[in-house]
Amino acid sequence: MDAEFAIRELTEDDVPAVVTLCAGALDLPEDAAEAAEIVLRLRERPAPESPAQHRTLGYVAVDLGGVVLGTVLCSIAQRDASVGHIDLIAVRPDARRRGIGRALIVRAEAGLAGLGATEVLIAGNSPYYAWPGIDVRYTPAVCTAMALGYEQDRTAWNMTAHLTPGSKAVRETATAERRLQENGITVRPAMRDDIPRLIDFAERNFGGDWPGEITDSIGRDRAGCHLAVRGDEILGFAAYGSSRPSWFGPMGTAATAEGLGIGGVLLRRCLADQRAHGHDRVEIGWVGPLPFYSGAAGARIERVFFLYRKQL
Repeated sequence: MDAEFAIRELTEDDVPAVVTLCAGALDLPEDAAEAAEIVLRLRERPAPESPAQHRTLGYVAVDLGGVVLGTVLCSIAQRDASVGHIDLIAVRPDARRRGIGRALIVRAEAGLAGLGATEVLIAGNSPYYAWPGIDVRYTPAVCTAMALGYEQDRTAWNMTAHLTPGSKAVRETATAERRLQENGITVRPAMRDDIPRLIDFAERNFGGDWPGEITDSIGRDRAGCHLAVRGDEILGFAAYGSSRPSWFGPMGTAATAEGLGIGGVLLRRCLADQRAHGHDRVEIGWVGPLPFYSGAAGARIERVFFLYRKQL
């Protein structure tokens, strides 16, 4: 290890310095602008249901004067305690090429191994993640992962919806909502009392990855969720802001309700909220149905991520 820096565990007292570090170290403006949300969200994992589940670790590299030069946040996978995740790695621009990033990841691997991990992913640990993987434009991070023996096994992408006048993303929804109302379908904001039914709907229709994101989108500052119901039956939902204020997702429509236009209405209601919060562009995270978002909101792929894994 470089004699001019040391690595130790991150403490709560370090968090303000880590936020400042990330604001200056994250090269893409959309990431730097939300550095506080990224760091704090990754640190807010809920109480574990088992000793290792949801466990988060963090380390900082500091110089001889105690100044934070770099940081890494990591965690145990939500569903599999044998899998660890590197959630965030950042090094001050003026401290790069000194082996700090490499040393932080090695320390993170050791910490995760101590919690029982036998494999480490550089990939988003749903439901609390900052990125699906490494943005391909973060070239130093890609190079470091490869040098440490990580193998790329997947690719993911975000789409961007621009909330400017004339964009499909800001089209009104009142006309479509009236048509839905004629068919007995109501679209409205979700409330805290809706959370248990929404989680049940998501788990039955789409699997178990979304309960945390749904829960944290409702009643949270600069976040929200809209749902479509027919009587007491939930037909679809769309949420935003659970990970970052400028990100949209997740959303889903029941197979029995597809083709009714519910998804487009829910999506644009969320985007209208985000525009009201001051965003002129929104990222749709970890996208699956590309054609839907392109057609409903004029969204385009603008971020591509490499996802990596390594056996310990």
